[in-house]
Amino acid sequence: MKRVLVTGAAGFVGSYLLEALRDIGSELFALATDAPTAVPTTAATRSTSVSDTTTWLYGDLRADGYVAHVVDTARPDTVIHLAAISHVPTATADPALAWDVNVTATARLLQAIGRARETGAIDPTVLIVGSAEQYGRHETHAFPLTESSVQAPRTVYAATKAAQELLALQCWRATGLKVVVARSFNHSGRGQPTRFLLPALVQRAVELRGAPPGTTMPVGNRSPIRDFLHVRDVVAAYISLCRRGTPGEAYNVASGTGWSVQQILERVLARAHVQATPVEDPSLVRPVDVPILIGDSHKLQRATGWSATRALDDIIDDLLHAATL
Repeated sequence: MKRVLVTGAAGFVGSYLLEALRDIGSELFALATDAPTAVPTTAATRSTSVSDTTTWLYGDLRADGYVAHVVDTARPDTVIHLAAISHVPTATADPALAWDVNVTATARLLQAIGRARETGAIDPTVLIVGSAEQYGRHETHAFPLTESSVQAPRTVYAATKAAQELLALQCWRATGLKVVVARSFNHSGRGQPTRFLLPALVQRAVELRGAPPGTTMPVGNRSPIRDFLHVRDVVAAYISLCRRGTPGEAYNVASGTGWSVQQILERVLARAHVQATPVEDPSLVRPVDVPILIGDSHKLQRATGWSATRALDDIIDDLLHAATL
């Protein structure tokens, strides 16, 4: 991983990934539509002894010229494809945009990499980052889900990620491009936008500090069960897959432990030292919620030696610390 091309590098996971790659000495080529508006959230925790060898390349992956330019400039031995419309309601509100960004742009990227590979200039490992949402609904007895579980997407976002994976694996079968797929379950940490579940709950809890016990707190569905990882553990899994994942294979990135939103809410309130009364807000309830998503990551562990090192409380504490700065 000497020369690594990262798409979606200015996003939440991207900032953590760049930090981890710098720590192992990678030369980085970071793709983003616009320059980051602020110093990455994790920058303050990075050792000043680690040199920053990052080249930022701004543009739109939906533009053929830009995609060809970045592949030619980076000449990567590793590509980690994070760029996506990753917010489920956003994808639902604009399906055409979600398909264009999550699928068509991926096709352009794979094509540009393939063309460079045909010339002998590069032969990179390409990590395609998918989502547990691809699995859709399953019976309770089916959990934790393995990589052989049926994919039955129920949202626009999930469908685009399933299609992205199908496209990437077809490319591997047809050309031999070293494609590895990650199916990531929920993950969070400091810096994640508050439109996502955990940071939203933490933000609402922090706003209620000092309020009388029993003050109402608006929440959405509390019955869904989710498998949460700390973003740093997810980034470690991505790097491990780039090094030791088998091309043509998909791997769950998951903790194997499920938490209901109610349980998560209780942990947030307890760690924030807030006594509030949750009240369901219809505007926060999704019409198509997958009831349970818990993943089995034994395949990932066997292939790479990866294991999660942080718990749900660690995620909540990081978010609480950031929310009170």
